[in-house]
Amino acid sequence: MSDETGEVKAPAAGPYVHYCEHPGCKKWGSFGFAVGRATPNWFCYEHRPEWKKRNA
Repeated sequence: MSDETGEVKAPAAGPYVHYCEHPGCKKWGSFGFAVGRATPNWFCYEHRPEWKKRNA
């Protein structure tokens, strides 16, 4: 509770749902992949890409 006048309670935030980005798939995308600071791409278990370690 606030003593400020005009105080507005922040809306409750729920979980954010990402869907698989594979064409035609409507499943939940639980695997997010991004390189560096790029926006992640989300895929379901069946469509997740195979990531290989780089040789350093």
